[in-house]
Amino acid sequence: MKELRLIVSLLFIVVAFSGFWSGKSPKEIKEDNRKERVERLKTNNETLQLLYKYAPEAKNMILNSYGYATFSNTGVSLVLFSAEGGKGVAHDNKTGVYTYMNMASGGVGLGLGVKEFRAVFLFKDKKAYDSFVNNGWEANAQADAAAKYDESGGAFGAAETVASGVRLYKLTQNGLALQATIQGTKYWKDKELNKN
Repeated sequence: MKELRLIVSLLFIVVAFSGFWSGKSPKEIKEDNRKERVERLKTNNETLQLLYKYAPEAKNMILNSYGYATFSNTGVSLVLFSAEGGKGVAHDNKTGVYTYMNMASGGVGLGLGVKEFRAVFLFKDKKAYDSFVNNGWEANAQADAAAKYDESGGAFGAAETVASGVRLYKLTQNGLALQATIQGTKYWKDKELNKN
């Protein structure tokens, strides 16, 4: 029963801060969305530069992949509850099209604090990219660690396989994270920002 109340409370908070009751005109909403898209592309570039700083070989991996996605995430732990929220973009290297995405996760466990990190996903082929972007994706403990991606090298070793044809770099301001723990995290398309 307590879990149900917690879920309902969290849903209320999400709806309350989603702009549903913002009172903004369609023109104001459109301008806010434009600014948000610009900000996400700026963050995307910053994330790629951070990755290249710590793993220069990753630049060729991104250029040779079908596409990639970058996310900027903030996680908060408050005693027994933890939550992460973030936003990002996916880029199709073949078409040059950006898709605006969101991510979120939550869990139960002891802890207190705030952590920030960046994530960069690399997609080997169109199937892996399209599945991530169009169907959304949920990371879980059964990520296919045995999946193969036909590459080698130092930077490649720093990226973890998290699904078939999908590799992940997790970064902090101090460098590459040794373990890319993303279990229980959901990624999905931002419907509002992807409107024309």
